[in-house]
Amino acid sequence: MADEFDPEKFEDKYAHYFNELQRAYKNAFEQMNDRYDSELIHGIDQTVLNESEPFYEDGEFRVELPENPRERIRGAVAVDDETFEETLEEYVERIESELYRTLGVDRPE
Repeated sequence: MADEFDPEKFEDKYAHYFNELQRAYKNAFEQMNDRYDSELIHGIDQTVLNESEPFYEDGEFRVELPENPRERIRGAVAVDDETFEETLEEYVERIESELYRTLGVDRPE
């Protein structure tokens, strides 16, 4: 784990926090894979989240998704729009929670 989180170093996150980022994404994946259809979770992981980008701004982590996440998974996994949107939203929330936990940052209230 990083000594102490430095928001300025997070600007170059892959140089300073690569292992922590991998751990946060992996932990979120494992949590989601335990609760949801593994084909859907793998599909989201491989077609959407593989091009997502975590940011730390104004004291908060957020995960920016690539354009058209629904279109990216279409054809790869059969899932209705509502299930996809709800699952993706929860997955992103879990990643963000894991970023706080893994990097030792208190979540704003």
